[in-house]
Amino acid sequence: MQNELTPEVGDKDVTVRKADLGRDIRSLISCSVGCMFGRYSLDVDGLAFAGGEWDDSKYSSFIPDKDNILPITDEEYFPDDIVGLFCAWLKKVYGEDTLEDNLDFIAKALAGKGNTSREIIRNYFLNDFFKDHCQTYSVTGSGKRPIYWLFDSGKQDGFKALVYMHRYDENTIGNLRIDYLHRMERVYDNKIARMQDIIDNSKVTREVTQATKRREKLQKQLKECKEYDERIAHIALARISIDLDDGVKVN
Repeated sequence: MQNELTPEVGDKDVTVRKADLGRDIRSLISCSVGCMFGRYSLDVDGLAFAGGEWDDSKYSSFIPDKDNILPITDEEYFPDDIVGLFCAWLKKVYGEDTLEDNLDFIAKALAGKGNTSREIIRNYFLNDFFKDHCQTYSVTGSGKRPIYWLFDSGKQDGFKALVYMHRYDENTIGNLRIDYLHRMERVYDNKIARMQDIIDNSKVTREVTQATKRREKLQKQLKECKEYDERIAHIALARISIDLDDGVKVN
């Protein structure tokens, strides 16, 4: 069949890719987020949930987030903080004894900014995870098809949270606004008051300078959150439902 077949195979036709540590670590992180949402499970093969009837029996090793909302913040403020859940997932998959080694390995592969492994991983979630997700879930010529949706208050990183489209319902945005965004605003108010107390009472110049800088950042984040709250309030109150059969782009 020498006139009908060619031995050359183009890169686009190769389904087994050469190993790439950075890319593969990002895939590992994506898998962990899938487990946090219940899309995947450590106890069953393939997709555990992509719409339809939720089955608790599929999840025993690692329990998915209850309310389908994963906050992404520049510090750990919530019990279901995405970095905290990622650490819990790593413990369950690879064991608690190797957690710190694994965090160091992952942070090195990400090659991001931060003074500690957790900071580097947190910055990845803050700045790059959703970009990578959109790139993975895209259709050539048709654009992005993300199944995890990012709620993002803006460039100050005042508030970010992911939700899983297949677990979305008409209460999701309202819950996100009340249980997370409003709580974030209260956290910023308290932290600003604490910084102001240091500025007013500290005799150490370095402390005052650091507190002043931190207060300015917090004030910008609080302002951003309040403006974002106004923008999504009407969406939350509308209690919009979606039909998964309409596809990602329509929804």
